[in-house]
Amino acid sequence: MKIVGAAVGNCVHVAGILSFMGIARSLGHETIFLGPATPVDKLLGAAVETKADMIAVSYRLTPSVAREIFKEIEEKISKYGLEDRIFIFGGTAQVAEVAREFDFFDRVFSTEREREIVDFLKGDKEKSSEPMIPAQTLIERIKENAPYPVIRHHFGLPTFEETLKGIKEIADSGTVDVISVAPDQNTQQYFFEPKKMKKELSGAGGVPLRSKEDFKRIYEATRRGNYPIMRCYAGTTHIVKMAELLHKMIHNAWAAIPLCWYNELDGRSKRKFTEAVSENMEGIKWNAKHDIPVEINEPHQWGLRNAHDTLFVAMAYVAAYVAKKLGVKNYVAQYMMNTPAGLSPKMDLAKMIAAKKLITSLEDEEFKVITEVRPGLMAFPADMDRAKGQLAFSITEAMELEPQIVHVVSFTEADHVARAHEIIQSAKIARQVIEECVKGLPNIENDPEIINRVKVLEDDAHVLIDAIRKLSNAQDPLLDPNTYHAALKMGYLDTPNFSGSTIGLGKISTAIVDGKCEVVDPRTGRIIRERERIKLMGKHY
Repeated sequence: MKIVGAAVGNCVHVAGILSFMGIARSLGHETIFLGPATPVDKLLGAAVETKADMIAVSYRLTPSVAREIFKEIEEKISKYGLEDRIFIFGGTAQVAEVAREFDFFDRVFSTEREREIVDFLKGDKEKSSEPMIPAQTLIERIKENAPYPVIRHHFGLPTFEETLKGIKEIADSGTVDVISVAPDQNTQQYFFEPKKMKKELSGAGGVPLRSKEDFKRIYEATRRGNYPIMRCYAGTTHIVKMAELLHKMIHNAWAAIPLCWYNELDGRSKRKFTEAVSENMEGIKWNAKHDIPVEINEPHQWGLRNAHDTLFVAMAYVAAYVAKKLGVKNYVAQYMMNTPAGLSPKMDLAKMIAAKKLITSLEDEEFKVITEVRPGLMAFPADMDRAKGQLAFSITEAMELEPQIVHVVSFTEADHVARAHEIIQSAKIARQVIEECVKGLPNIENDPEIINRVKVLEDDAHVLIDAIRKLSNAQDPLLDPNTYHAALKMGYLDTPNFSGSTIGLGKISTAIVDGKCEVVDPRTGRIIRERERIKLMGKHY
């Protein structure tokens, strides 16, 4: 597309329109800039002479003067035969309000960020009375948003009606691409057994969804604004039945199912461990069969329980391996940053890079990996201003992993459940950070300390994975639920948080050492590498 643009009338401010032209060129458009203080006749004449598809008008001075200039343009459009061309305006908020009075402007820009401009220049510029609905599947939404990742946020308030209202507000804001509905624990555990629900826990941890119609209404609330796609966790029981429900009622953008969790191990349900792992695998297979992308939200569950970095990396690989073997074609690999608390940014990134290298080693024509990043839940301070800083920093750090999805965690995380306006605020902070990062970040993978740490973690992760495989005689041990049960009993899969557990050992000691989470001898603080740990299995470290 050919674009002619200028600062018109008596306006000599050109920084904004030059920035717009630069963005347009980067997207492959041809641009012709006529300069500052350009007369209307010169601008329109150039549009005719160059056969421009779009005329970009900029003005940043007095609104009343701008109104007279716009009237002149409006009167002369037909004289120059430009009725079928696209006219856009960019300027200050006050002048933009004047520009919106004139129907010949197809789009008015003022406070919009670079991403909105890119979206406009990439979209269908033809005049149309029908709004353009963004892509409604995860894969297509990612393609449509590139080079920016899609923005995801979790949302669920204690009552259904306030959640419904909030979803409409978020959708209208256009700031979030994926709304992850957060059901309360009663929904997750007892949706298909409502008689077991505890009334006093209604709304605890999320929105109470009590019928299929509730899910349907939640989805219908997103049919506005930027039409965000929806997703929901798998529930903690009846995994396949919940997958069917989510697919039918909210067009679940991707499934999120753990491998080892939501059972007697963490108390999220009363399922026995091996039965739960088996049922979780069936849920993964069901979604794979229906070509729904799958996230196995496994590694960060360990990280949240102070597992050492090697265990995180190993289970990140195992989860992706299981997904591939169960038929998943598009695998969402989630990386929770800043977890456990105390990791240095450099060592946090080294851990994530090691995990990503192992996961992407599984990629082939039938198995594609989608990178999703998120701030750590426990990293947010209770002070809201500092928390906003943490949100911005964490996403900056995570952007080094070149994600296709950014799961934004509201800055209110440490204080209260985020309301719609706080989610919109958080998403705006994230979008600003992302826009800056997309311009180019340093290549931290060349850092010697990171290179060394990645190698250590890769080597140690392979030691642990190989040891776990040897716990079963099954044809594929990593597809055998008994393998993971044995790994828990033996202490191969262990965290300090399992102390007092009926199924986990809790004998391991971990500590933050030089910004890394390591296994240590509790008496001396000496770091124990994985090969030694396996040999010492069954003893106190």
